[in-house]
Amino acid sequence: MVLTASTMLSLGTKAPDFYLPEVGSGEIISLANFANKKALLVMFICRHCPFVNHIQTELAQLGKDYFNTDLGIIGISANDAKNYPNDAPESLKEMSTELEFKFPLCYDETQAIAKAYTAACTPDFFLFDQERRLVYRGELDDSRPSNNKPVTGADLRAAIEAVLADQAITNEQQPSIGCNIKWKSGNEPNYQ
Repeated sequence: MVLTASTMLSLGTKAPDFYLPEVGSGEIISLANFANKKALLVMFICRHCPFVNHIQTELAQLGKDYFNTDLGIIGISANDAKNYPNDAPESLKEMSTELEFKFPLCYDETQAIAKAYTAACTPDFFLFDQERRLVYRGELDDSRPSNNKPVTGADLRAAIEAVLADQAITNEQQPSIGCNIKWKSGNEPNYQ
């Protein structure tokens, strides 16, 4: 495990489009699926990472709390499934079912979408407004597997509530911390 922080993509960045298969249904999910939503949360997650495991119940709760609201949510896993079989689509499907995710969980086999978002770690969160401009990128909250702080989702939830209420979100955002995305050999990005 390599401890990695999110890249903190520039606020205001337009959401890159994606066309990814949902691990349960095989349905192709894209930005167009969320066209009627006021905000969109893109989460880069996986199954094997201890940082994601630490917050997975809160991720599921986010999906339940914001189901049938103006927030669209998508989970994306981009890890190399050959070397990390727990992050293969079938395993991700089991994760989605076990945790009763109320949002699509997709697999980015080519890792192109992770690169387009400059995703660096799992978990990595990107919240976009109605124009699909980035308004928040950073941590779920300040809980980590080793610090004994409760998982509340406070930072991300505050940003979600602000964007849904058309309120400003502070630019002082803390990066997410987690395991590095497991890039395929020779496919590692060079984020600058």
